[in-house]
Amino acid sequence: MDIESFFEEMPFADLLGVEVTEATDGHAEGRLEMREELSWNADQLMAHGGVTFTLADTVGGAALVSLVDQPVPTIDMRIDYLDAGTGDLYAEADVVRCGGDVGTVDVDVYAASDDTLIADARGVYKTG
Repeated sequence: MDIESFFEEMPFADLLGVEVTEATDGHAEGRLEMREELSWNADQLMAHGGVTFTLADTVGGAALVSLVDQPVPTIDMRIDYLDAGTGDLYAEADVVRCGGDVGTVDVDVYAASDDTLIADARGVYKTG
């Protein structure tokens, strides 16, 4: 499976501008260019929580896809928002466990400008 192409063709991720930049051996990275339409605040550019969540979920899924070579629907994801995302974001994900039915991935989301940790998440995905 061509992981980058798979995620490039995902309509919702494409709508938001999520780009998976790396996905190999249970590790994935991705980015999102922040723009006005993705902000929850009309006065200041701040990523809506759903935007941050989608970046984490997409990059987390890509990390697992790199091991199982098939789509992995999300079962559950827990996210802690730690700071406001006021500019471009990037995420890094690592598979914690890849089982025959379920996989678990840890994801960190950062501000691209200064590497501030914006959110951390743990996703659970269906692998079988």
